[in-house]
Amino acid sequence: MKQSRLILVLAATLLLSLSACARGKGGASYVLGFYNLENLFDIYHDEGKNDYEFLPDGANKWTEARYEKKLHNMATVIRAMADENKAFHTVLGVSELENRHVLEDLVNQPEIADANYQIVHYDGPDRRGVDVALLYRPDQFELLDSESIPFDFASTSIRFDMDPQEQADFRTRDILMVRGLLGGEMFAFFVAHLPSRIGGKGSDLRSRGAEIIYERSMELSREYPGIKIMVMGDMNDNPTDESMTVYMKGKENIADVGPDDFFSPFTSMLKAGYGSLAYRGDWNIYDIILVNEPLAKPARGSLGIIPIVKGKYYGRVFSKPFMTQQTGQYKGTPFRTFSSGTFIGGYSDHYPTYIVVSSK
Repeated sequence: MKQSRLILVLAATLLLSLSACARGKGGASYVLGFYNLENLFDIYHDEGKNDYEFLPDGANKWTEARYEKKLHNMATVIRAMADENKAFHTVLGVSELENRHVLEDLVNQPEIADANYQIVHYDGPDRRGVDVALLYRPDQFELLDSESIPFDFASTSIRFDMDPQEQADFRTRDILMVRGLLGGEMFAFFVAHLPSRIGGKGSDLRSRGAEIIYERSMELSREYPGIKIMVMGDMNDNPTDESMTVYMKGKENIADVGPDDFFSPFTSMLKAGYGSLAYRGDWNIYDIILVNEPLAKPARGSLGIIPIVKGKYYGRVFSKPFMTQQTGQYKGTPFRTFSSGTFIGGYSDHYPTYIVVSSK
């Protein structure tokens, strides 16, 4: 009898411990993150989009079986993060997805169906057809409105390399903004996939993308005083690059964050050797999250970002052995879907990143 009571006490203690971990020290807590899904295409052609390589008879021989494998892999990663955090993400921004159809297939995967994720997605102008989107749990986040913000060249501070005709022909992903209530507090989430680095170019374009996000975020801050803003995405830049430090006004230290600034938790993590993707032997963190002052320095009793790695880092780069290449030339880097044009059945060439906000 005493042994049975001891087992019950230990079990209750463990459950309380896990519950406290999920709530954070101050009460309710929420996991908010981003994941580049690396070319989540279905097997059908979308009119007007250059998706031909992701068709059954295309270069990638993108069959139903490969598509199903990809969906399973993406859901497995999302589930693994939920298992570690004892809760599914409240909000998960995603990029490199073809359309709403693939998102509906993803959220209905058995590994994550219990999260009941709802979708915010707009078809964008990218020539390959890849978009960004937001998945959210309606039991925790109340959607109020959203908008798809197009890229433009209307900057007074950036000198562009493209001439007017090239600018008119340029197409890239729109930026997604989603506004709603989280824990009764007003939040806005921006999801971005800024222009590519292919050819060593585009720093001006990425700076403009950051500038567009920043300008809209400041508008929201004036319209809704105290609104908490999280910016996330594949920025194709590190948090130390000009787009993030100058045009997003990202600060490495919370103490330096003012009303017109953003806290950049992955800046210190990059300097400490963390990475979300590897290129030619170098680790980068392009999968960036930034938060504004009300989220970095919350009022007492309200939601704010908390340290979650080693008691000092406010961001998490999520990687597990099954998500990592175990052999060969790219050993130790993210285990991707294709390698040198060959299907290898991996997950993504990016690791997901996330933060945790908790009432303080």
